[in-house]
Amino acid sequence: MSPDAGRACRLVVLVSGAGSNLGALLDACADPAYGATVVGVGADRDGIDGLKIATDAGVPTFVERLRDHPTREGWDRALTRHVEDCAPDLVISAGFLKLVGPEFLARFEGRYINTHNALLPAFPGMHGPRDALEYGVKITGATLFFVDSGVDTGPIIAQVAVPVLDSDDVASLTERIKAAEREQLVEYVGRLAREGWTVNGRTVTIP
Repeated sequence: MSPDAGRACRLVVLVSGAGSNLGALLDACADPAYGATVVGVGADRDGIDGLKIATDAGVPTFVERLRDHPTREGWDRALTRHVEDCAPDLVISAGFLKLVGPEFLARFEGRYINTHNALLPAFPGMHGPRDALEYGVKITGATLFFVDSGVDTGPIIAQVAVPVLDSDDVASLTERIKAAEREQLVEYVGRLAREGWTVNGRTVTIP
């Protein structure tokens, strides 16, 4: 899969908080050689820094709050419509703290990516760095993957290793993983944008 030749890959970024990964992607997209442009930023809550970063950059934003819908399925349909309106080639979860539903996944299968702060399939879920420390591993890291219907179970695009230091606590390890995962996200979104990709079962190939 690849965007149409001769134009930048269209990105929609979903955020729930500070937007540090969004900011890194926007910085990268400022270089035409990167091959991508952020055409929309969505959030599940108002008043977050990620939305301000997008607005300051002149990127259209939308907010779809779960509590504004009687059912989670209704929220999923509304989120899907918002993202569809932006006509993205890739959708990126950049600290988006909501699990999308089946309609969203059906529409954006093989085009919705997320990053996780552990080396999957080890330590899925919300507490990757904490779980890695408690288990006593010597190496952890970050995983970039295409989202499927499971929790952190989709086909893996890339991984980066981060050593666990004897002096680490959850906060210090989390911060070093964040730096590595942000760099990995920017690198591989650019590669996907410029080179395209295929997903065959669990194997992701970038030509």
